[in-house]
Amino acid sequence: MKNTKIFGISFASVYPLYIQKAEKKGRTKEEVDEIIFWLTGYDEATLQQLLDNKVDFETFFAQAPHLNPNVSLITGVICGYRVEEIEDKLMQKIRYLDKLIDELAKGKAMEKILRK
Repeated sequence: MKNTKIFGISFASVYPLYIQKAEKKGRTKEEVDEIIFWLTGYDEATLQQLLDNKVDFETFFAQAPHLNPNVSLITGVICGYRVEEIEDKLMQKIRYLDKLIDELAKGKAMEKILRK
């Protein structure tokens, strides 16, 4: 997995796609935000500030208050890779988020998505 081009992509450009994917399957923007808050430790105001500043994925994860301690419970395949085996830590964090949004779009219950 060498495609590091995504690191420089603005999180704000991908965020609406996460919402769109969720809403197509009857889920909500609030659920997408809850996943982001759970994973990164951001809150609503900080997330909005990051979106307004159009930070890239690298900055988005570098500035995250904390990665949820239960991220090791996120397993499975996303984009053809086992998320738990991705060696590049930034790419792994991006794929964790992709995986959680995927689970949301597939109708999984929030408590299972958030590994409660």
